[in-house]
Amino acid sequence: MPEGKNAAGDGIVLGFDFGLRRIGVALGNGVTRSASGLQVVDRGGARAARVRRDAHWAELAALIEHWQPRQLVVGVARYPDGAAHEMTRRCERFARQLEGRFGLPVARVDERYSSAVLDPGAATDDQAAAVILQQWFDQGDAGGAESAC
Repeated sequence: MPEGKNAAGDGIVLGFDFGLRRIGVALGNGVTRSASGLQVVDRGGARAARVRRDAHWAELAALIEHWQPRQLVVGVARYPDGAAHEMTRRCERFARQLEGRFGLPVARVDERYSSAVLDPGAATDDQAAAVILQQWFDQGDAGGAESAC
């Protein structure tokens, strides 16, 4: 299924702001083409035991089971000049893991400037995910979405 507006159709879309400690999750509506923050999933951080670090997958699976999205969208971090860095690779890995685990199409969105629209003192990870997902809706097609590496 192609990335873009037709991938979601009139269905539900989940967006993700991947981080080392938390994953922000946003809920999107393909009919209204709007996104809102849904939940923040704790990853336990780098010091957490492996069992805890992987517990986020169960929480993500429960969200996907509950909402039955047609499309997933992941923000991909980059340097301001567009160059990849360590978080770029981690975001791409997370996107590939979502594809493999859940068998759903996963669009990638360049999230370089998504934080510019959020108040840094009040922003939460689910709000960041909503900005990323809204950006995907606003692009209207795969024109601005990144492809898989």
